[in-house]
Amino acid sequence: MVTEQTTRGPIDRISGALHHRPRLRLALLLGLPLLWLVGVYGGSLLALLSQSFFSIDDFSGTIDRTLTLDTWGDLFTDSNISIAIRTTVMATAVTIAAAIVAFPIAYYAVRFAGRRLRAVFFVLILIPLWSSYLVRVYSWKLILAREGILFWFVDKLGLNFLLDAALSAPGIGGPSLSASALGQFIVFVYIWLPYMILPVHAALERVPTSYLEASADLGARPLQTFRTVIWPLAIPGIAAGSIFTFSLTLGDYIIPTIIGDSTPFVGLAIYSYQGVAGNLPLAAAFTFFPIVIMGVYLYVARRVGAFEAL
Repeated sequence: MVTEQTTRGPIDRISGALHHRPRLRLALLLGLPLLWLVGVYGGSLLALLSQSFFSIDDFSGTIDRTLTLDTWGDLFTDSNISIAIRTTVMATAVTIAAAIVAFPIAYYAVRFAGRRLRAVFFVLILIPLWSSYLVRVYSWKLILAREGILFWFVDKLGLNFLLDAALSAPGIGGPSLSASALGQFIVFVYIWLPYMILPVHAALERVPTSYLEASADLGARPLQTFRTVIWPLAIPGIAAGSIFTFSLTLGDYIIPTIIGDSTPFVGLAIYSYQGVAGNLPLAAAFTFFPIVIMGVYLYVARRVGAFEAL
């Protein structure tokens, strides 16, 4: 007599064994991702960290693999500290500006736009992400140039004195917007804006309509409802979007290369140390600046519930 156990195939027996062993099932599901994170990503970070404890031989230009802290001492020079501060300030400004621009757009899409208009909204937000990153940056270089369409349009309106005043301001000025810190700021905000809009939209979409109705029934005015109900529930979405805008601005080196006056940012400095100067140990040490900054930033974002809105 053929038993049920003998008629079961190998796949059935494996699935049955996994069903009765949840820990084994969990280990098999998470094994490859953990191997990638710990083995590949974590291993590469450890290899990078080990390079930072070497130094460059001043005579031959080769890497001296004698363990030393001299490279970390070279990291904390005035020029490198100014690069780190400049990059962090730009990333913070871009994040704040992106949140200011993204919130009303996402709020209108959630509360007032119809289903068809909302679909158009998503298409318009996602279309820039389908085009080449370099094409978008170079397009803005042409737009912001003194011969570009922005200067032409402002000149037709008779408002070119506003741009001239902005370009003459210390710290942000230049011969044109495409060669100024202000132009960098504009391009950064435009490039990373979709990464702020989508998390904010998701957070606002999860605000129950009953909360707004209850607030109105209790006599709250629209501004009070926004301040006490909508805004607190939208903060996790803003924090989630800020993770993208802040980290992407912090490590970008293409936009500072194409737009602006070639003032070095962290990403460009790391690229220069590794490629042009051939100082791999110093580049490896500098790499840990954005890692530490993002570690602190992620901790703060987690405290305000940003991961719940991702």
